[in-house]
Amino acid sequence: MSNQKIAIITDSSALIPLEEQAGLNIFTIPLWLIWDNENYQDGIDISPSQFFSRLKGSKTLPTSSQPTAKEFENFYRKILVEADAIVNVLASSNISGTVTCAERAAAQLPDEEIYVVDSLSSAMGQGLITLVAARAAAEGKSPQEVVRIAQETRDKTHLLFVVDTLEYLHKGGRISGGKRLLGTALQIKPILHFEEGFIRPYSQARTNRKAIALLLDIAEKRLAGKKMAEIAVMDVDAPHEGDVLAERVKERFAPLKIFRSGVSPVVGTHVGPGTVGIAFYGED
Repeated sequence: MSNQKIAIITDSSALIPLEEQAGLNIFTIPLWLIWDNENYQDGIDISPSQFFSRLKGSKTLPTSSQPTAKEFENFYRKILVEADAIVNVLASSNISGTVTCAERAAAQLPDEEIYVVDSLSSAMGQGLITLVAARAAAEGKSPQEVVRIAQETRDKTHLLFVVDTLEYLHKGGRISGGKRLLGTALQIKPILHFEEGFIRPYSQARTNRKAIALLLDIAEKRLAGKKMAEIAVMDVDAPHEGDVLAERVKERFAPLKIFRSGVSPVVGTHVGPGTVGIAFYGED
């Protein structure tokens, strides 16, 4: 049992529902959204609802950027006024420079206990790992134990999603190995996943209904006979579709815990409206 007060930092791409953060020492550093030469702090200067409302009528697509090392350093200093140690759980280093900037900032504070965990995921894939880390810290685990638990959770967490179009991922440079799907993107519903921290095509279906059925089949295969422990069902400006998917998950897997979540503006700009997805892990 550790007496250290541990702060858990994640970035805004996780978009963990506020009610799930209650009683946990979680802090969120915002990413940046750049749109028509204006900079917005993700989730602070622009909310998901504002973002998608504007996106519908926009002729331009925003880009995104990670917090700078200096922003991380300032963020650390504020939190360390009351915390004894920090454990970061951040967006995959293979799609974002957030981990690198966090590590550079930590190097500027060599006398402080600061750890950086690469989630190799994003959205609520990253969010589930963050929640597990925060619970471990609340239970009195040491910083090293929290890091270990976060890494173990990362290694068994899966993030799968169905996109309405590959256009957003392609324009944002966030998809690896997707060229073979681009030619028929208008006729298919691609199923993608995080693999080693990269977004990669997994399969495809002709209709959204078939894509969702296949998504659930893939999830069952990934569980390999284990009971589903926690799952987050996400939608990108498609709440009805997300709710339908959540009901199907409940019926099929009866998970111990299910979350419903949207996505942050930064994630939304890369995957596009109409996307639905699941992040989950099985019981040990």
